[in-house]
Amino acid sequence: MDVVQLACDLIRCPSVTPDQAGCLDLLASQLSAAGFACEFINENGTENLYAVFCGGEGVSFLFNGHCDVVPPGPPDSWLSPPFEPTIRDGILYGRGAADMKGPLAAMVCAAISFVKENPSFPGQIALLITSDEEGVGTYGTGFALENLLERGEHFDYAVVGEPTSEEAFGDTIKIGRRGSLSGRAKVFGQQGHVAYPHLASNPIHNALSFLNELIGHHWDEATSEFDPSCLQIANINAGTGANNVIPGMLEFDFNIRYQPTQTPGSIQKVFNDLAAKHSLNHEITWTDGARPFITHNPKLIEAISRAVEQTTGIGPKLSTSGGTSDARVIAAAGIPVCEFGPINKTIHAVNECVEVQSLETSERVFHSFLKSLLTVP
Repeated sequence: MDVVQLACDLIRCPSVTPDQAGCLDLLASQLSAAGFACEFINENGTENLYAVFCGGEGVSFLFNGHCDVVPPGPPDSWLSPPFEPTIRDGILYGRGAADMKGPLAAMVCAAISFVKENPSFPGQIALLITSDEEGVGTYGTGFALENLLERGEHFDYAVVGEPTSEEAFGDTIKIGRRGSLSGRAKVFGQQGHVAYPHLASNPIHNALSFLNELIGHHWDEATSEFDPSCLQIANINAGTGANNVIPGMLEFDFNIRYQPTQTPGSIQKVFNDLAAKHSLNHEITWTDGARPFITHNPKLIEAISRAVEQTTGIGPKLSTSGGTSDARVIAAAGIPVCEFGPINKTIHAVNECVEVQSLETSERVFHSFLKSLLTVP
């Protein structure tokens, strides 16, 4: 199976979250033909493909990925239609090329070629592929993994094929991530005429000093493993549309990416203490998006690092930077996990792309990794 052709076939499927648009059907067909037992674990419009090949007694390994993509935006902004894979000057363009249909194709091709060459290897290779990673993900990887574990499936190690490389393919492996906590707050005032402020209470004015102190709060210092915790205001909305009306309410959204020195409880306490200090009349809804994690498993990290270096000639750095991924739910299940994939500079952007050569190299990296982890000579 050709990894570039498979990547192109996946890109042609307009699988905007949570619609798999034929991606999982295509992969199930390829994997079934190679001897993998395939099943769908679906719920509430989200589809998850689980495929497994048992060679014999030994290590149980899991590849994880997603076939869904973010909306492409205005098609006219693209050099070529976002769901028509196009190769120009050795670069494959299309929505999902890097995040993560290209890496997904590399994992699938590597798994198929490995079991074809080693049908009686000591262990098990499984793939869990979701159609809802870019969305809310309620019934995606976490839901499917919980079902698998409840029925007795076991996984010793996992790799998620997210695009992790920064400047050159192979330069970064993610071994952890900061946590993510979001808040949506409403600050209440009293609507009135701007000419009579004494008869009103402006929630914008009331919130400014609070927001400045919240933004400027020093959470912690960087560590050898994590960047410092960082809060960002994502949206502020107030007003009636008229410039002579003091609004009655201000809404704002924020997110904090936090390292393990913090917890959702400690972050919420800072917010609540500052709100009390500034006498803020408010209500807030919290969303616990992801907990921080880090993998210290030497066998997993050494196997993927060695495969990358032997294949690319680059010694990858180990990082916990960036956003969240489904590695968070795998780590929460107690499974050692890391992430590796192509350069991430164009993910979610117009004209998303990936080097064709990096897809071919990704397949070789994953194949070499499987040989090392599963101790096949």
